Amino acid sequence: MDDLREHRFACAPGLKIEAHERLVALQFAQVAATLERIEAVMERLERRLWLAVYGVVAAIGAQAAQGIVGL
Repeated sequence: MDDLREHRFACAPGLKIEAHERLVALQFAQVAATLERIEAVMERLERRLWLAVYGVVAAIGAQAAQGIVGL
């Protein structure tokens, strides 16, 4: 009798719940991986944006320096 009590009963609803839990875990892992890729793309985009900002500031500074030297 003790063996029967320790044996876990596998019923269809229980198996569906376990399968659903595994599926949800896989989905969360996929979402986490996608989020990491999006964050990496955003970091690269931010670097490019700052490079463009510094380029514009350098161009304005160069024009200002030429104006001062030309006086």
